[in-house]
Amino acid sequence: MKAIIQANSRTYTIYIDQPLDISIPFRASEENVNAWYLPPPKIAPAKVKGWTGSVKEGAAVNFNTIEFNPHAHGTHTECVGHITKEVHSINKCLTQFLFVAEVITVVPEALNGDFIISEKQLRYAIGNKKREAVVIRTLPNTTDKLNRQYAHTNPPYLTEGAAIYLREKGVKHLLVDTPSVDKEKDEGQLLAHKAFWNVGGEMRMDATITELVYVPNSVLDGKYILNILIAPFENDASPSKPILYKLFDKETSKP
Repeated sequence: MKAIIQANSRTYTIYIDQPLDISIPFRASEENVNAWYLPPPKIAPAKVKGWTGSVKEGAAVNFNTIEFNPHAHGTHTECVGHITKEVHSINKCLTQFLFVAEVITVVPEALNGDFIISEKQLRYAIGNKKREAVVIRTLPNTTDKLNRQYAHTNPPYLTEGAAIYLREKGVKHLLVDTPSVDKEKDEGQLLAHKAFWNVGGEMRMDATITELVYVPNSVLDGKYILNILIAPFENDASPSKPILYKLFDKETSKP
């Protein structure tokens, strides 16, 4: 099924029946991806006055209670409320959901025992392209990212300069396949978060960061339409399901 859209003064075709899902699901399992030192999510039938919400146990419906942390247990999208004293909700900050995005692939650079994504790498990968969103895939890109246990592993992160570059370039939606854009143990500095949201100046209330995505190798670098789907939580972050749609030229049906 086709849809015709206009982006950056050009007309494109997308095939809405060919979504490219780059989310990692939440599962009640030790195999669930995990970060930030928490136990796995829990999904279990509710129990009320002797009644158990499970068809297997005689109920008319399955009625599960779910316990999870969006930042630790899967793909999630967060707003500036993640790092401010003031309460800001992703449900209020994210009010548009379709964006022109660029998927890029980088090999994090070794620096003082860490692996970083630098401003230089982003400048090279993005060039003079103007995008509302950037999706960063890191190499190596293996399927164990779907269930990796990240605690105490010091995953790759963005430098402050890289985050400033994206902000100044007008990127409003940043997606990464790591647990955080910042270093795992940084004594609460959160330099990339603060730089991207411009916490020291006029805060970018409509900008978001999505972490723990997984971009399969079959998804090539390039320009896409991105749809960020969230649950309507009044919270700084929500589990999310970012979907990419490949762009085709309307006249030639070529990328």
